[in-house]
This record gives sequence, C-alpha cells and structure tokens, in this order.
Amino acid sequence: MESRAKLLGHAIHPILIVFPLGLLATGVAFDVLYLIRGNPLMATVAYWMIAAGIIGGFLAAPFGWIDWFAIPSGTRAKSVGLMHGLGNTLTLLLFIGSWWLRRDAPERPEMLDHVLAFAGAGVALFAGWLGGELVERLGVGVDPGAHLDAPSSLSGKPATENAANKI
Repeated sequence: MESRAKLLGHAIHPILIVFPLGLLATGVAFDVLYLIRGNPLMATVAYWMIAAGIIGGFLAAPFGWIDWFAIPSGTRAKSVGLMHGLGNTLTLLLFIGSWWLRRDAPERPEMLDHVLAFAGAGVALFAGWLGGELVERLGVGVDPGAHLDAPSSLSGKPATENAANKI
C-alpha cells in the first residue's frame, strides 16, 4: 500500500519519525548520565532533548494518521496501525508528563520525571517495532511493485519499471 503523504516520492512519516525518536532516546541517555554522575548539566540537556522530541513527535504524527486512514478497514494492517499510533501517542504523553514535571527545575529532576521518560522509551520501542511490522511485513507505505532495481523516486517512473532493462 503506497503512502498518501509523500515528499519527493517518499512517505513523509518515516522521514520525520527519526527526529523525535532520536531526540527522546538522547534525552533518556542524558537522564542516565545524570543519574550516574549527578551533573545538573546532563539533566538540563535531557530536558531540552525531550522538549525537541515532543515537538518532532507532533510534526510526524499527522502524516502517520493520513497513511493510517488510507489502510483498508478489516485488515491486520489497520489494527496494527492503530496500536502503533496509540503507542506513539502514549509515548508522547509520558514524555510530556516528564517534561512538564521538570519545567521549574530542569537541572534537578525528580525520580518520577525519570520513570515517565524511561516508560516512554519502553513504549516507543514497542510502537517502533509495530511501525516496522507495518512496513516490512504488511507493506504499508511501500510502492506497488517495489524491487531491488526500481528506478529512483525522482525519475517519475513507477517502481515496477526495471531500470536495468532500460539502459
């Protein structure tokens, strides 16, 4: 099933999700450094990584919903996509809670702030796996006829065309 929201021939959602996932994971990594070393700068960096990751999540989400609405009802992909979206929504809510609780003293987060961020990271791993299931097993967001010798998405040619036979 081909993506409905594209930029230069590629689905927008998988392009954008790398930013919130990377930023939120980096926030958790800085939280771990803070817990190990006690350096307030690490906690402050975690706070801003989480803030940027939340913004990135809000930017990526609408494109995922656009693609989800295009999945035919009654398919496994529709239910997996729903779980993927709900998991990512829960991820954002957990990180928003962690960020909100830190706002008055980002350099000194409480244990609950860390627990929410770590739980968010765990849910993100599961939701990310569901996203992989959607693409790699169920073919959501994949051009029809995609293959190893398909022409560039910028060529304007369908994926079904074999570039090697056209030389």
